[in-house]
Amino acid sequence: MRMKTLCIALLLALPAAAAAQTTEDILAKVYAARGGLDKIHAIQAQRVSGHISFGEDADGPFIVELKRPLKMHMELTVQDRTMVRVYDGKSHGWANNPFADKRDPEAMNEDELRSISEESDFDGPLVDYKSKGNEVELIGKDKDKVDGKEVWRLKLTTNSGDVRYYLFDAQSFLLLKWEGTRKFNGQEYPVESYFRDYRDVDGVKFAFKIDSGSSSSDIKQKITIDKIELNPSLEESRFAEPPTPAPPPAPASAAPPDSR
Repeated sequence: MRMKTLCIALLLALPAAAAAQTTEDILAKVYAARGGLDKIHAIQAQRVSGHISFGEDADGPFIVELKRPLKMHMELTVQDRTMVRVYDGKSHGWANNPFADKRDPEAMNEDELRSISEESDFDGPLVDYKSKGNEVELIGKDKDKVDGKEVWRLKLTTNSGDVRYYLFDAQSFLLLKWEGTRKFNGQEYPVESYFRDYRDVDGVKFAFKIDSGSSSSDIKQKITIDKIELNPSLEESRFAEPPTPAPPPAPASAAPPDSR
């Protein structure tokens, strides 16, 4: 009788064991949802173009060009002022900030270099995370839904010690939300990003709408992607120090008063 009871207990436990998910199980489904690691690794360069909005009367076009390993060139124009950020994929980056009266490109500091080197990794920190020195932990099903969908929550600890959270649709395994912090003027601020409107580009899925802010009720930045090109031909000069922009033309001098 005891043996029969033990067998029944084991059988009852089987469904729970089969349903258990590991970090690698979830990551495998995440990679597959986007198109698979082979297709992700086959991308050697990207060109992303679209529009970005920071609120009323503060929006404009952007273009980001990325190339392995970790090279990036970004241009963003808002209110007739263009910001340029460039990283050579090694140890040098340059940026201007016309919104702070810095028209000429300047060398990036240590914090800026760390940030742009992460942005330049278009695979993202979860792909090949071990070789990048990152750690990933499966937290489990989240108590809250994202856009009405159940989600798996993964915790990422980067090789520099930063902690972020990634929330994936429990059905499609596409990324729905990112939680972390961003450093600005020496201070860290909470940031949430929401990923929507996934589309297929040459067999790989990308989110074409990304909204970010300090919370879901405080969205400050909205990105709408118009086009994603995979493996475009990108000149190496795009990732070198940008030239100093030409000064604006001097205003025409006023005509001398008529003395007649």
